[in-house]
Amino acid sequence: MNTGSDRGTNESAIGDTATETTAQTAAETAEEAPHVSKAPAFIKASKSLHLSWQVGVFIVGLAVIAAGVAMLVLPGPGWVAIFAGLAIWATEFAWAHLVLRWTKRKVTEAAQKALDPKVRRRNIILTTVGLVVAGALIGFYLWKYGLVLPWDLKDQ
Repeated sequence: MNTGSDRGTNESAIGDTATETTAQTAAETAEEAPHVSKAPAFIKASKSLHLSWQVGVFIVGLAVIAAGVAMLVLPGPGWVAIFAGLAIWATEFAWAHLVLRWTKRKVTEAAQKALDPKVRRRNIILTTVGLVVAGALIGFYLWKYGLVLPWDLKDQ
């Protein structure tokens, strides 16, 4: 038999679920809202000025991304610069906003996957095996040639 207190509890549980569902729907709607330019209103008012603004944003974003790509092989935070350039583009271009959101989701998934104990154990084992193989190769080189750098070897 259902008493009044049970009914109140059930109604509050249903209310909490409805509130959570509404909050999730609002978050999804905000995420899926059409992309709006972040340019100031006076720039958006003039079509040619807005186009110039977009070209400028594109060039600045491209320069930051190019610097990031260069930093992948040079010293510096390459990936950070690439994502920063993408974020600059995302202020004006819907496609960049979608790519940035997809990238954030994939990075979050990869971080969660890396925290999985099985994956961590596998990575530790692979790293250990790699270090042992590298140590064996270095040991063999030192045993065979001594402490002589490869470019100092003489034809014997």
